[in-house]
Amino acid sequence: MAIAKSTRIISLDVLRGLVMVIMALDHVRDYFHLGAMNSDPTNLDTTTPLLFFTRFITHYCAPIFIFLAGTSAFLYGRNKTRNQLFRFLFTRGVWLVFIELTLMTTIWWFDLSYGFFNLQVIWAIGLCMIVLSLLIFLPKKVIILLGLVLVFGHNLLDGVTTEGNSFGAILWYIFHQSGFIQLGDRYVSFLYPILPWIGVMALGYAFGSLYHREFDYRLRKKWLLWLGLGSIGLFLLLRGINVYGNLTPWAVQKDTTFTILSFLNVTKYPPSLLFLLVTLGPAFLFLYFTENWRNAIADFFLVFGRVPFFYYVLHVLVIHLAAILGLILTGQDWKLMILSNDTINSGILLGYGYSLGVVYLVWIGVVMLLYPISKWYMTYKANNRDKWWLSYL
Repeated sequence: MAIAKSTRIISLDVLRGLVMVIMALDHVRDYFHLGAMNSDPTNLDTTTPLLFFTRFITHYCAPIFIFLAGTSAFLYGRNKTRNQLFRFLFTRGVWLVFIELTLMTTIWWFDLSYGFFNLQVIWAIGLCMIVLSLLIFLPKKVIILLGLVLVFGHNLLDGVTTEGNSFGAILWYIFHQSGFIQLGDRYVSFLYPILPWIGVMALGYAFGSLYHREFDYRLRKKWLLWLGLGSIGLFLLLRGINVYGNLTPWAVQKDTTFTILSFLNVTKYPPSLLFLLVTLGPAFLFLYFTENWRNAIADFFLVFGRVPFFYYVLHVLVIHLAAILGLILTGQDWKLMILSNDTINSGILLGYGYSLGVVYLVWIGVVMLLYPISKWYMTYKANNRDKWWLSYL
C-alpha cells in the first residue's frame, strides 16, 4: 500500500525515531541484564564504563521525546483554533495518564493485583500536555520565559524535601521530588516529577515556530547550531564550576575514566538543568546536520518516529514477553517475570539476568521484530487521517 503524502517534518521524525530505538535498549537492560532489577548502572562504586554508557546513552530519550511532544503540539495546532488545540491537548493528556495507570502498569509488571504503580514518562507527558493546553493561550514570549524559568530555576528547589503520604507530600512528589509511597497494600512510585518537564515541553512548543512554513530554513539552521553549541558549552561551564545545576556534584575518582563518568553522571529524577543541557544540546545539533537527510538509515528511524506511542506500548510488551521466553528456554521459572511486590522484595531476582552482550542482541532483535509492524501502522495511519481517534494512538 502506498503512503499518502505527508506534511510532517522528516528531521523531527527521524530524531524521534532514533531516541525511540535507543529507549528500547534501556528497557531490554531492565528486563535482561544481570543485576538490573536490584542495582543502579550509574553507581560509580559498582558500574563499569560500558554499563554506564549503556545507561547514559538512553538519557537522551525522555528529554528529546518530551521536547518534541511540545514541538508536535505546535505543528498540530498550525491549522487549528486555540480552542481546538486546547481540547486535543487536554483530552490526550488525560488519555495518557489513564493509559499509564492501566495498560502500561499491566504490561510493565504483569501483576493483575495492581500492587505497584510506577508513574513514568507516559504519566509525565500526559500531565504536561494538560498544563500545556492552558499555556497555549499565553503569548509565545511568556511561554518561552516560563519554560526557561522552570528549566534553569527548578534546581533552586532541590533543598525542599518531604516524606510521607500526606496530600502536600504527594503533590511535591508529583511536581519536583521523586518519591515512593505506600497506600494500603499498594505502592506508588513518582519517578518523573513534572515541574522541569513542563518547562521542557513548553520550550519544545515554542521551538515549533522554527519549523513554521514561513520561517527561513537558513535562519533555522543558525538557531539549531547556536542552541546546540550553546547548550553543550553551558553544560561544560556549569558542570566545571560544580556549584549549581545538578543535585550532586562531580568528584575526582580512582582514575581518569571514572572521573569522566562522575562528570557525566547527572540527575534524571527529576531532570537537572545539566541533564537537560547535555541531552538537548546534541539533539539540536542532530537536527542541524539532518535538515535534508534522506536515505535508508533515515527512512528506518522515520518509521518509529511517526508511530511513537504505538511503538512504545508494543515494545514494552514484547520485551517483557521475551524475558519470560528467556526464562522458559533456560529452564527457569517463568513466573519470576510476574513482577509483584513479593517477587521484587523477596530477593529472588538477585541472581537473575544475562550479560550485556545478550542485552544488545535482544535489543537488536526486538527493534527488528517491531520494524515491519510499526511500518504497517505508519502506512495505515497516514492513509486514514480522517479517523480522529488515530491521533490518540
